[in-house]
Amino acid sequence: MGGAQAVAAFAYGTETIKKVDKIVGPGNDFVARAKKWVYGDVAIDMIAGPSEICVLADESANPAYVAADLLSQAEHDEAARSICVTTSEKVAKQVAEEVAKQLQDLERYDVAKASIDTYGQVVIAQDLREAFEIVNLIAPEHLQLMIENATDHLSDVKHAGAIFLGHYSPEPLGDYLAGPNHTLPTSGTAKFASPLGVYDFMKKSSIIRYTKEALLKEADYIETIANTEGLTAHAKSIAIRRD
Repeated sequence: MGGAQAVAAFAYGTETIKKVDKIVGPGNDFVARAKKWVYGDVAIDMIAGPSEICVLADESANPAYVAADLLSQAEHDEAARSICVTTSEKVAKQVAEEVAKQLQDLERYDVAKASIDTYGQVVIAQDLREAFEIVNLIAPEHLQLMIENATDHLSDVKHAGAIFLGHYSPEPLGDYLAGPNHTLPTSGTAKFASPLGVYDFMKKSSIIRYTKEALLKEADYIETIANTEGLTAHAKSIAIRRD
């Protein structure tokens, strides 16, 4: 099932659909809004916004590759965001030229052009240090490191949904084949959220067990805090076990 109506059915149940505890997965604006509305009645993974890509490119990057990868996301949605951060003015200019050139041949020209015109950006950084500061500020859904020795710079990335290393790991590889889950945090939420994974289908409980001796050792502290808060029944729950 799909669409906002499916979110409602899963959240509250119908005559033929059993109510669920958690809803995961991406969708359009209506699905995202529906998930936000039912959150609390059920759990959700995240509110997935428009697709986005950030390509960090140095002078070793092929501008045609960079442009193609930016456009691969721009064709998703008029609100998709395609950003190139580069340490090279030459590469910046060539990428912009390639985007304009390749855009003309796209079947989804109108969508991609609207995306590029509104949200497309090429940012020139003074050096890699500043480039990574910009990347981490953006916290992109998809990040491509099209730089020399990309793997060596993996630790410089603090916030990103999925990271693609090198010149031959384009974002569509993750869409269709590579393997990691492709439900990813968007709109900067990679600063505090992770891609959908096995852990999203697991939960845990806290387990507490004290002996009488261990409890009484801490009893005074607990009762003092409880009484200070005015929660005398809490304090009595401890005090009654002193006998």
